[in-house]
Amino acid sequence: MAKTEDFKAKTDDQLAVELGELKREAFNLRFQAATGQLEKASRVKEVRRSIARIKTVQTERSRSAAK
Repeated sequence: MAKTEDFKAKTDDQLAVELGELKREAFNLRFQAATGQLEKASRVKEVRRSIARIKTVQTERSRSAAK
């Protein structure tokens, strides 16, 4: 699981790409859970938190740019 500092070190484009990948992974994990094929249930929580961290960093950047 990536830490917030790791996300802050990335550019906006890198964050957008990573966010897209994580959203795709979250979808796949939900699909696996629904079909009973999910092997590591804790990964769902990790992905959700990583998505939230990226969105938080993006929001912080947009607010600081608006000032």
